[in-house]
Amino acid sequence: MPLGDAIEHLVGLQAQATLPPYYGLWSRLEPFDPHEIGGLLTGRELVRLTLMRGTVHLVTVRDALLLRPLVQVVVERGHNGAFGRRMGGADPAELADATRELLADGPLGARELGRRLVERGIGDDPEAIGNAARVYVPLVQVPPRGVWGASGRALYATLESWTGLVPQEEPSADDVVVRYLRAFGPASVLDVQSWSGLTRLKAAVERLRPTLATFRNEHGRELFDLPEAPRPDPAGPAPVRLLGEYDNVLLGHADRRRIVPEDFPWQAMRAPGRFVNNLLVDGVLRATWWLEREGKATAVLAIRPHGRLTKGERREVELEAERMVEFAAGDANARGVRFEDPVL
Repeated sequence: MPLGDAIEHLVGLQAQATLPPYYGLWSRLEPFDPHEIGGLLTGRELVRLTLMRGTVHLVTVRDALLLRPLVQVVVERGHNGAFGRRMGGADPAELADATRELLADGPLGARELGRRLVERGIGDDPEAIGNAARVYVPLVQVPPRGVWGASGRALYATLESWTGLVPQEEPSADDVVVRYLRAFGPASVLDVQSWSGLTRLKAAVERLRPTLATFRNEHGRELFDLPEAPRPDPAGPAPVRLLGEYDNVLLGHADRRRIVPEDFPWQAMRAPGRFVNNLLVDGVLRATWWLEREGKATAVLAIRPHGRLTKGERREVELEAERMVEFAAGDANARGVRFEDPVL
């Protein structure tokens, strides 16, 4: 599948950190060239901006124009919960107009944008006002932020100025529900609401019901899917997958028991000071992993299992981890894989 098609199939990938989307796509596509993402970002065909659940996502421009107005209420809700009391009575419309004026001269970081807005008399808390700018105006993080092998702090431009296009005026929730089911079905109404951050999607699902396949899960909850969607045999193989932090497959449902064990010890599976990623064995979250680097000298991919892996599972994990460290740290002079003691 072409890269842009894959990103649209997944309805974007969460991209709070820059590397997880690369890990997720590497695990899904063959072949995968990480530099292609950079080319599409600099070519303004992909963008990074705040979308579902009020978090940054990597999406195609076409999806940014569809999704952002649809989830605007979600983005505002998250901002008000975190910064509402610190807005100092700032008027959102005035803030939006001033944000567009300031960014007309070029991209700015959130702190600088917040400071300049406060200097204009909009609120008195630069952090809260800088965050509000990203809420009331769709802002994209411009390259080199998010480009493979490059570094750069988050600088923002308006979605309209960066792409030359405007968001859809009346985006269809029904279309997005269908898109979600194509990627994540079978799923419940609560699942699609949890994935998007939106509420009251039952009406959209009911409108679509005549066109959908319906099921009941083991707990009696009604699930929906597209009639032609693949539903693999439960006995089929599910190869080891090394995914990034906050991968879609882990956040795509309210009921995550299909992939995340109920007793998964999240706190014990973290590594202080590290970006910790996720590892699936037979389709279930069984370990976390992270990279330890010493410049270009060495790179070690560390794995912390939850419970003991069988000999066969451990070998399969090791082989896939060796491939991942080759991809993620190919510039290191020496690379290796290390298993931590399992968390029992």
